[in-house]
Amino acid sequence: MSDPILRASVIICAYTQERWNSLVAAVGSIRGQKTPAGEILIVIDYNPALYEMARVQFPDARVMENTGPKGLSGARNTGVENARYPLVAFMDEDAIAERDWLDSLLVHYQDEQVIGVGGTVAPHWLGERPAWFADEFAWVVGCTYKGLPERVEPVRNLLGCNMSFRREVFDRAGGFRDSLGRLGSKNLLSCEETEFCIRAARRYPQSWFIHEPRARVNHEVPSYRGTWGYYRTRCYAEGLSKALVSNYVGSGDGLASERKYTLQVLPQGIWRGLKDSVVTGNLAGLRQAGAILAGLAITSLGYLVGRVTARTDFAEASSNKVGPSILGHAK
Repeated sequence: MSDPILRASVIICAYTQERWNSLVAAVGSIRGQKTPAGEILIVIDYNPALYEMARVQFPDARVMENTGPKGLSGARNTGVENARYPLVAFMDEDAIAERDWLDSLLVHYQDEQVIGVGGTVAPHWLGERPAWFADEFAWVVGCTYKGLPERVEPVRNLLGCNMSFRREVFDRAGGFRDSLGRLGSKNLLSCEETEFCIRAARRYPQSWFIHEPRARVNHEVPSYRGTWGYYRTRCYAEGLSKALVSNYVGSGDGLASERKYTLQVLPQGIWRGLKDSVVTGNLAGLRQAGAILAGLAITSLGYLVGRVTARTDFAEASSNKVGPSILGHAK
């Protein structure tokens, strides 16, 4: 068990009543941890009715409204600003933490050089998983994808549904960028945790983030996220998000992990899918290989569009002597 002095504030953000039952289950899984959370913070993103419901349902938690810009980044920053413990952990409202989740995260903070720890986000499909869906693209549904470490290793960035940090990191590095976080179910821009981790690592050059596979949460994947339409939209949004991250931190750090993923992990996935179809005669492997190729092409298109847009906005902003519209700011 981790040192009891290292207590964590667990932050869960919510924005819609449609996920109410999931939110209740998520909070219940935090209440049931082997190592109790120092506190549970539930941040409601601009939904007064949901805020009142949560206040009644969770009297043992600190329920608050997002005081920052609307969206996931603003809500997370609100949680951090109100956290009372030296560590902050984040989990989505539609995920359930396994009982040793906090134990597995907190134990690594015995090493003073560790400034953040994240873990496995396993998909819990509420409908049938599509036969064409490849593990390499599990990030499309917010889950751990093939290519991430399968043992404890340092990583560039953590996954938003299952991550923790030393509270002091936010004081030095700032918060999550408002321009990158999700905004409801329509704006699918993401990668706010990627940009934050890169920025924080520059503030702490002798420290690192750890991926701990045993720190596991199970993330709901509703049926609509298993459609081709969502896959296509999410891949394109990811490309746009990567362009924004590269604009903030440079393409060197912004695409460091993506280069290995694109040049090694994805070709292996394509080869595996083709091989499986040849050996078994099942077309599922061929369809997965096709989905990988399509996902890569659509994500790359989104990235290129994002980079061109960034340059155009910067040029227009320079001539008008105002800040470029594609850029955001860290709180």
